[in-house]
Amino acid sequence: MSTAPRTPSARRQTRYRRRLRSRIILSFLLLGFGLTTLFAFATMVARQRVEDQLIADVLNRNIDESQRQNAIDPTKGMQIQVENIYGRVVWPAKREELRKDFPEWYEAGNGIHTLNGKNPDGTPYSYMLAVRKTADAWYFLAYDLSQTLTGREQLNRALYLAVIAFTLLSLLIGWWAASRVMSPVSELARRLRASGGSTEPAALGMHFADDEVGQLASALDDYAARLTEVVQRDREFNADVSHELRTPLAVIKGAVELLLSKPDIDDKTRARLFRIVRAEQQCTDLISALLLLSRNERGRGATDVGKLAEQLLDAHRAQLGGKPLILRLEGERGLVVDAPEAAVAVALGNLIGNAVKYTAKGEVLVRLLPNAVAVIDTGPGLSAEDAARLFERGYRGTHAEHSHGGGIGLSIVRRLCALYGWNVRVLPGREQGVVAMLTFGREE
Repeated sequence: MSTAPRTPSARRQTRYRRRLRSRIILSFLLLGFGLTTLFAFATMVARQRVEDQLIADVLNRNIDESQRQNAIDPTKGMQIQVENIYGRVVWPAKREELRKDFPEWYEAGNGIHTLNGKNPDGTPYSYMLAVRKTADAWYFLAYDLSQTLTGREQLNRALYLAVIAFTLLSLLIGWWAASRVMSPVSELARRLRASGGSTEPAALGMHFADDEVGQLASALDDYAARLTEVVQRDREFNADVSHELRTPLAVIKGAVELLLSKPDIDDKTRARLFRIVRAEQQCTDLISALLLLSRNERGRGATDVGKLAEQLLDAHRAQLGGKPLILRLEGERGLVVDAPEAAVAVALGNLIGNAVKYTAKGEVLVRLLPNAVAVIDTGPGLSAEDAARLFERGYRGTHAEHSHGGGIGLSIVRRLCALYGWNVRVLPGREQGVVAMLTFGREE
């Protein structure tokens, strides 16, 4: 079963580290921009409100004073001593003239109004108008906002520049802070990569301060120590298995060969001895394959797949008993795989063994292809659930109720395929049964 390469994962981890640094910088940038923009907006709003309130207070005080003075002496009119303020008193007889000259003033009600527009010559105007209409006279005070608007524009430009300047300053601070924050993390990653080629992990915690990164380094030291202990136990177990199991199997093989060399044994006993020989060879192949998997190393070899398939079929023929089943091999010989015979025997033997086990009658056909082997049977077929979970460890399928086994055979096949870059598939047959395809090499 093919596995995905690790290179894209490494690239994703690199991009994640870059994104972490970028996110710190972006956080500072957005924080500086947001706070500066909010402050600038608040400043503009506050300045405008304060200016409007001050102008309104000045206009109201002046219009109150003008009304008081005109109540005493109607001939005084408007006596305004404030710059930028124009005042006018309109008596009832002059209201029609006001309608013609200043229609906006005529329509305006009591209070403070802001008027904007353009003069006949096209120049813009803007002023605040205080209106006080009484039965005796109408009082108008106009405050020219030209200088005020100019001041507002200058302040706004200054605030815009301040936003840009402080945003750039936030970017520089964020860049500096991200470098300081990520520096110990990058150093930890560098030391981890440097220690990857050593069988004994180097201590990391001693190189970092007692902070979060230091705690992470100490946790990694603890994890590396426990992992090293597990790996050491695994190596010792592999060595023990390689010696302690191979030795009794070699003794069994030697003893059976001595018994087979005797000419006076009967055919029934000879058949049983041959069955012991096949079982011993199967155990030897399985031990070799499991050791390769536990060490995660590819053994080398030149295995003739056609010859090995014939041997596996002969071994199963001897165990059929009275089962009405035909085991047949077809296809061109000559397929040689660069792998130990034990690994190929375990992978192909499991596929053939499953086909023989679950096919009550009919035929099991092993077809040799240019770069693959197909095992085709006429058994009960394959359900959708079985097809999805067949290579899971411990799964035995819907037709395995009365069969022996722990459901790990195909799981071992999958792991061998992952180790050697092969591919294995089990699919329903066209009419009945199952087709198991073992391809020696990754499928395009």
